[in-house]
Amino acid sequence: MLDTSYHRKRSAQRLLDPELRLEYDRARRELDQINEVMRALDELRVDAGMSKARLARTIGRNDAAVRRLFTAKVNPELRTVAAMAAALDAEIRIVPRRRKRRAPATDGDLVKTG
Repeated sequence: MLDTSYHRKRSAQRLLDPELRLEYDRARRELDQINEVMRALDELRVDAGMSKARLARTIGRNDAAVRRLFTAKVNPELRTVAAMAAALDAEIRIVPRRRKRRAPATDGDLVKTG
């Protein structure tokens, strides 16, 4: 078995840097969201009884490329994700985690013209 203890220690040290940690956490959240979308699409594909090869043909993509999207840690193009969702009779939505409240408009917010 490969000894990765040095790498783990070095990574842990580097993540003590606040700027690096913020960037790492941002990237991790981004990848987690992409993975969640791909898992949901794969579940829809399985539920529809559709093979990865058939899905690839349906959206006009290469079989191997579509298989990679479901098995590797990749960043698919949004166009490809949208095509897969459409082929599986699904849609993609962006849902805010929490709504920001806007302050009511005041007279000072209005721009007066001529």
